[in-house]
Amino acid sequence: MDLGAYEARARSGLCFVCAFVAGDPEFAHETVYEDEEHIAFLDRYPTLPGKVLVAPKRHIEHVVRELSESAYLRLMGVVRGVALAVEDVLAPERTYLLSLGSRQGNAHLHWHIAGLPEGVPYREQQFHALMTENGVLAMPAEESARLARRLRAACAARLGG
Repeated sequence: MDLGAYEARARSGLCFVCAFVAGDPEFAHETVYEDEEHIAFLDRYPTLPGKVLVAPKRHIEHVVRELSESAYLRLMGVVRGVALAVEDVLAPERTYLLSLGSRQGNAHLHWHIAGLPEGVPYREQQFHALMTENGVLAMPAEESARLARRLRAACAARLGG
């Protein structure tokens, strides 16, 4: 992975979530859940197997200031449902939930759902396991599609649709 190119794209390129929602093929991801307001999809640069991003479809940058309480609770219900689906499929030791990004890059509000596999040494857990600087997993397209199908089924069972 070219971290310099990633940073440049994150800081000055199109909003990756908005471009994905709009159907831009350069920003294609494997969708695992979608409703009228939210989208969940496999991370293009996963640091852990089955890492999923959940975002509101509408461009929102700040979870506290820009969402009403009811919209926040709906979003968090989707985050929880997708996280439980990740657990159903991958049976992780721990499931990490983080909202990352800033006005300086990857500004569209999104949550990272990352299941930590059993047996990862402690020094390679937590933030270390989430940093692209420590490497990303090479997922062949067929393997990503297979995993996405399993996650879609688990999300449908948890969230409906």
